[in-house]
Amino acid sequence: MIDHIGIGASDFDASRRFYDAALSALDFGMIMEVLSEQSGGYHGIGYGKDGKPFFWLGDDGPRGTGMHIAFSAASRSQVDAFYAAALGAGGKDNGAPGLRPHYHPNYYAAFVIDPDGLNVEAVCHTPG
Repeated sequence: MIDHIGIGASDFDASRRFYDAALSALDFGMIMEVLSEQSGGYHGIGYGKDGKPFFWLGDDGPRGTGMHIAFSAASRSQVDAFYAAALGAGGKDNGAPGLRPHYHPNYYAAFVIDPDGLNVEAVCHTPG
């Protein structure tokens, strides 16, 4: 249903380091960069996979801390790697990797707070 989503960062470089590390643990990477000279002022990085950016980080300031973003993980070990990478890149713990059976029996997730206070999750829905 959603083609892509974008967030703004108050400290673009810190947020870029955070998302570079956290998303690479999920096998997502920078697909595209739009420079301010190209767009009339907006500088953004599109992260994704297979040539399709679906998550954009922009330099246009934070848009609110009430946002929650959940990224798909192919395995539970990717969730663990996401959590470690995100914490190592300046994220704050908001829920260590583990099962959340109140969602469903195989809901394995980790939650971190990004440099602007957004709640970011990696989730795997498959058993073991």
